[in-house]
Amino acid sequence: MSEEIWTWSASRTAGAIRAGEISCREAVSAAVDRMQASNPAINAVTLDLSEQALADAERADQALSTGEPCGPLHGVPITIKENADQEGLPNPNGVAAFKDLIAPGDASVVVNLKKAGAIVIGRTNTPEFSLRYFTDNPLRGLTHNPWKEGITPGGSSGGAAASVAMGIGDIAHGNDLGGSLRYPAYACGVATIRPSLGRVPAYNPSSAEERPPTFQLMSVQGPIARQVEDVRLALSVMAAGDPRDPWWVPAPLEGPDPSAPVGVAVVKAPAGLACAAPVAQAIDHAAAYLSEAGYRLEEVEPPHLAEIAACWRDLLFTDVEAMLASVMREHGSADIGSVYDSYCSHAKPLDLEGYVRALAARAGYLRDWAVFMERFPLVLAPVSLVPPMPQGEDLKGPDRMGRLLEEQSMLYSVNLLGLPAAAVPTGLHDGVPLGVQIIGPRFREDLCLTAAEAIEERTGVLAERLWAAG
Repeated sequence: MSEEIWTWSASRTAGAIRAGEISCREAVSAAVDRMQASNPAINAVTLDLSEQALADAERADQALSTGEPCGPLHGVPITIKENADQEGLPNPNGVAAFKDLIAPGDASVVVNLKKAGAIVIGRTNTPEFSLRYFTDNPLRGLTHNPWKEGITPGGSSGGAAASVAMGIGDIAHGNDLGGSLRYPAYACGVATIRPSLGRVPAYNPSSAEERPPTFQLMSVQGPIARQVEDVRLALSVMAAGDPRDPWWVPAPLEGPDPSAPVGVAVVKAPAGLACAAPVAQAIDHAAAYLSEAGYRLEEVEPPHLAEIAACWRDLLFTDVEAMLASVMREHGSADIGSVYDSYCSHAKPLDLEGYVRALAARAGYLRDWAVFMERFPLVLAPVSLVPPMPQGEDLKGPDRMGRLLEEQSMLYSVNLLGLPAAAVPTGLHDGVPLGVQIIGPRFREDLCLTAAEAIEERTGVLAERLWAAG
């Protein structure tokens, strides 16, 4: 099985295509066959683009034969989340009422992936309005975790993570406002990077109006893949500039080497909230692997964790109430209405003064983290305080939502700060993946990914165990 093309990494596939060892059509056909064989069991891909993908592969092979310049992902099969525009295709964002919303052009990240030669084989599922840690909606249905029935694949990029874990494409596109790249990667046993604010351009031509301010500050686009090497490769492609995004920053992808040994702050009980035993063990394993790789580790908490988490909740749901809530109530299902009401029971609606003061406080939190990171450039922390949750936990009312938000608090705190964070698996517990996140300074995704690779070298590529078992 390891020699089947769909099991290869994006880097290996791209290299084999450039070397003439396989054709683009062979790479895409293998991914399409895998998608058609395995997607019915998990419902990760919502729109099968096989016919177009195979035609694109033929053109990509023709370009190779005529010596045209080829990008770093030439012929590599990928998926795009169904909340990013692809010209001529629907972008419903999980909402049945928006099933006929046709994109007039490509999103920034889609433009960059296509310019690099990637071939889109399908679009992946997301919850309604991309606002849940579970991937389910009335239009496309429930996405299943490929490892274990009844466990969430995460959200909102649950379709992206589940598809790439199953071998449906080598790279999956996703995005992250409150953990929507890292939590699905965690739940599905794959790797990702939540880039810094400004690293990857974001723009949807179909947007009727600009995003709320905190969405602009806290939501990012990024890649999910089975191996950290592919996450790094995909990030380099996605990060090309686009003048349509005024937040984009032309920052270098590689920064100066920090003084060795690199300090890593280990967080096992953020803001006094203890991790479940299996999660604490995963952090211990990751810490041991980083220590073996030459990192200097110390169990110490970064500043303001409780305040940062509360600030994210208050700012985000103030913005949602101002700009999105009426649309959600008009066009969303009873489920998303229930989830939103439960969210709001744990967020303080802000008046103008409170909103301004919360945004001002954000700068102080980030300043104190920047000072902290002079000593500890990296923070090793849980993705979630508990193993991946059973499906539908956010539908159990406000009390359960309060605990859920506590469990995810280390996840979405990173979004308020705008910092990069990689997620990488560490192994399995009771047949379900576990992992950690590694948070770094602004625009130092390279530091996060190098540490993630040190962990991956010791754990291996977890998805290979899924294929062997299935």
